[in-house]
Amino acid sequence: MRESDYTSFFDALDKSKKTVVLTGAGISTLSGIKDFRSSNGLYSQEFGHMRVEDILDIDFFLKHPSVFYSWAKDAWYNMHDYKPNVVHRVLRIMEEKGLLSEGIFTQNIDGLHTREGSKNVFELHGTIERSICTKCGESFSFQWTKELVDRDVIPMCPHCGGLVKPDIVFYGEGLDSSLLYKADKSFLSPDLCIVLGSSLVVQPAASLPYRAFRSGGKICIVNRDETYLDEYAHWHFDDLDEWGRKTEEHLQKASI
Repeated sequence: MRESDYTSFFDALDKSKKTVVLTGAGISTLSGIKDFRSSNGLYSQEFGHMRVEDILDIDFFLKHPSVFYSWAKDAWYNMHDYKPNVVHRVLRIMEEKGLLSEGIFTQNIDGLHTREGSKNVFELHGTIERSICTKCGESFSFQWTKELVDRDVIPMCPHCGGLVKPDIVFYGEGLDSSLLYKADKSFLSPDLCIVLGSSLVVQPAASLPYRAFRSGGKICIVNRDETYLDEYAHWHFDDLDEWGRKTEEHLQKASI
């Protein structure tokens, strides 16, 4: 990518009064976490002759929680083995410098944004960091759930005996309506919308950057593969690690 493209992007970033960010699984792959939809992602694999997408269906989970937790034991309950990377760090620095007025909206469930130290994070699809009782709504920590899952014990609520599930949005469940309302407002008329590591396939998150474009915002997409929004983007970079390093260097030099 031409240096002039980075220069114009940094100029827009520095001048923006309203900046919003959407992140996807691509940034987590820099930390070693598998994405969902690539050729070797989670959806390309099977577990006991079952598709992962079927295991992540809420009706299946409620009927067969042992299958889900057997899969999740190695797929998701090892998340604390992975560390935030340069993109997470850059977003934390941007927030500290007051450059992320609208915060970070993420499709990721891994909790790496908050573990890096970002404060204004909105997890559209939930997070593995918490579990909730499907009966009484009690909340439990990642570590509490992991200790049971590692022993091949289905997590059950110690208060009411209900089944405990990770606080993520399964297939067949709707996203939090108040969070979607917040997203709609944040992606309306921004000066700058930055999309990082998202294929922009999964709705409704995929439509949020287009909402920003339609309302006059400039779009920056950083993603390895093409997205439906590329033709509308003011900037398109295909290397997340390079974008992270160059943006961090700019932020360190800037007097903001």
